[in-house]
Amino acid sequence: MQELRDRVDSYIDYYNSERYQWSLKKMTPDEFRSHLLAA
Repeated sequence: MQELRDRVDSYIDYYNSERYQWSLKKMTPDEFRSHLLAA
């Protein structure tokens, strides 16, 4: 069960910090969040 949690956590990190989103103007969710907070 711990291995599953580790894999899910790893994917969440990947999704939020490395995977570009077309709907977020080709930014990662982390980049988009930073962009919004800076505005």
